[in-house]
Amino acid sequence: MQMPTPNAALAGVPAGVQANGLWIGRRQLFVRFAAEAETATMYTPDALANELERLVRRSAYHSISICGRDPLSNAAFLKAALESAKPALPVMLDVDGQRPESVADLMSLVALLQVTLEGAPEEAAVERALSSLQAAAGADVPHALVLAPEESTTDGQLLRAISRAHSTSGAAAVVIHPPAESVERDRRWLTFMEQAVALHADTRLLLRLPRPSGTR
Repeated sequence: MQMPTPNAALAGVPAGVQANGLWIGRRQLFVRFAAEAETATMYTPDALANELERLVRRSAYHSISICGRDPLSNAAFLKAALESAKPALPVMLDVDGQRPESVADLMSLVALLQVTLEGAPEEAAVERALSSLQAAAGADVPHALVLAPEESTTDGQLLRAISRAHSTSGAAAVVIHPPAESVERDRRWLTFMEQAVALHADTRLLLRLPRPSGTR
């Protein structure tokens, strides 16, 4: 018996400017999966496909960002919605990389897998994030590791993550979003970037933009 395609709770499909990662500054549609405290609307895959089609007709966007709370817990929903929508715009899957087993089924439907790690993640979280990048690399889909350290995150922790990302996939882009106040205060990041690009040439240092209202 065929299982019904699940619905999903979304916080909406707002327009905004991407605040972090490889496509920072791009105007996007954000398909946002709702967090527990957010007001959510239940969508069927067809309802999301129709909404994307309607919004794309109304204005100009660079791409579509799949984001919010744990999008890959709704992998079956996403697969059905994107297969139905067949959007003309490229789709970015922006996740924390903690469900690598769900990545492969979506790679034929996305143009970029972006794995974002906040602060100083635990070793197990880094392992799963790298497995997610590996799945994208194996499917020949562009992929990026985004590191957003805290003040307490050390250069050594970041450099180890960059080195391991390079070992996982030489084609990965690595984006570092340092705390804004640390960039203004010292020259640490000049020295850090010298070390980082020696480990992985495609490493970029970018300040995050303020998050657009309604996109996170």
